[in-house]
Amino acid sequence: HLSWGHDEYVYQIAKPYLPMEGLYMLRYHSFYPWHREGEYDHLCNETDRKMLKWVQDFNEYDLYTKSHEVPDPVALKPYYEDLIAEFFPDKLKW
Repeated sequence: HLSWGHDEYVYQIAKPYLPMEGLYMLRYHSFYPWHREGEYDHLCNETDRKMLKWVQDFNEYDLYTKSHEVPDPVALKPYYEDLIAEFFPDKLKW
């Protein structure tokens, strides 16, 4: 069962800008029955199967890289501004 949540929302916003691999990671990273349990394969097409590895790889970073240390937003800001600028225009199509 898929529902409209943060995964689908960010997918819809990013759809014009990111490559397919990134879009699959964003859209399906919470769909554990598919990417962790191997369910729903009978509903997948070849593209879904090719993208599955990207979702699984992303899941490691989504869940297992969190830290109890509070990050320094000032130090991180230039990195993330550059990353965002690489993929997104100054104004997003909302």
